[in-house]
Amino acid sequence: MQVLLFLVAGMFVGYLFRYKKSILATASTATTWSLYLLIFLLGISVGTNDTVVRALGRLGVQALVLSAGGIAGSVLVSCFVSRAFFDVVRHEK
Repeated sequence: MQVLLFLVAGMFVGYLFRYKKSILATASTATTWSLYLLIFLLGISVGTNDTVVRALGRLGVQALVLSAGGIAGSVLVSCFVSRAFFDVVRHEK
């Protein structure tokens, strides 16, 4: 429930400041660095887990296949959604 409240509060604040370019740029930068921090902390959690570290060789191949599949699926769905729901203007030269 807390996550939903933070999401709605963020949407409200974003709506209020939607025309302030400097705030949008700052929010974008803060989001990027927050994601970097979360990924780093996840790496620390994985690195301290002896079970995962010992099985890394076996899990590595599976993780690579799953990651590649997830990325490919995300790209395909993004392309579909972009073309189906958004008016994308293409500039031809």
